[in-house]
Amino acid sequence: MTQLPSSLWPKILLAGTIGILSGILARRIGMPLPWMLGPMLGCGLAALAGAPVRGPSGLRVIVIPVIGVMLGSSFHPGMFSQIGAWTGTLLLLPVFLLAAIAVSYAFYRRIGGYSPVDAFFCAAPGGLNEMIILGGQAGGDEARIALAHALRVFITISTIALVFALLLDIRAVRGPGSWVALGDLSLPDGALLFACGLVGVFGGKLLRLPAPQLFGPMIVSAAAHMLEAVTIAPPSIFVVAAQITIGTVLGCRFAGVSPATMGRDMVLGLGSTMLLLCVTTGFAALLGPLTGTSLPQGVLAYSPGGLTEMSLLSLAMGQDVAYVSTMHVARIVIILFTMPLLFRVIGARLISASRSDK
Repeated sequence: MTQLPSSLWPKILLAGTIGILSGILARRIGMPLPWMLGPMLGCGLAALAGAPVRGPSGLRVIVIPVIGVMLGSSFHPGMFSQIGAWTGTLLLLPVFLLAAIAVSYAFYRRIGGYSPVDAFFCAAPGGLNEMIILGGQAGGDEARIALAHALRVFITISTIALVFALLLDIRAVRGPGSWVALGDLSLPDGALLFACGLVGVFGGKLLRLPAPQLFGPMIVSAAAHMLEAVTIAPPSIFVVAAQITIGTVLGCRFAGVSPATMGRDMVLGLGSTMLLLCVTTGFAALLGPLTGTSLPQGVLAYSPGGLTEMSLLSLAMGQDVAYVSTMHVARIVIILFTMPLLFRVIGARLISASRSDK
């Protein structure tokens, strides 16, 4: 891990303090997914207000595997019988992605006046880093693309969590047995969970899985729990710390973004995300008559949020984590494989059109 300059530590400590206090406040007022949404909103507002905050991005390599192991602990042997019922959702997923990208592209191009390249890479609900890299290589505005995707994840999580809580009365699960204390783990259980994270990360990278630090530990943990080699989740204090870290990093992505200078891009990002959520809801409603999937489950499966965040949200809301996370992994794989290929086919025309706009 690269050593950070000493001048950055006060910014990281300030962000961490805001994140922790925001999480505690969110928990007190009953906000859904408080340990992630609270820090995300608190640090996001602080960043936009000009506070000197910086997210502890280096900690993601530690906390993401914790989340992966925790998500894997929600798997159980009875899930084997459910896999066949997911086929319809998977078959409809590429159609949904085409519709979502087309609507978002048209919005950024026609309403926002973005260049074709910027509109193309802002529109795809794929990985933040991947879209920035591909868009930059194609001559797009990396800052604009980054802001669009950061807003997409931020707004998607906040909107779905609040709508589920306020309109559907689906709130975070807080059953009496949901907290796992450090003392609840035996030494073999703790060692096995740690091994799930370690083996999962290295195995995920070796197999080149999407989001290997999350998906690798989740697969290994799921296998261990489905085989009943271990039947307990990681200690909740670690999971809470991981969620606070993720929320703080997400919120701090807006550091250096001036609402005055970036106001238009932020409004367009909000508009595009709300359109994507409308498309998501429409396709989720189709899943009901086609596959029998409930609307909340379908929305979580197709929502244009991040894999880690939507998997956490599905767990907090008592939905099927295996189903939701599988659909998001499939979404990322489809986007990462098809966007470069699609750009090779139409990229020359987009770049030519972009130059003619200038």
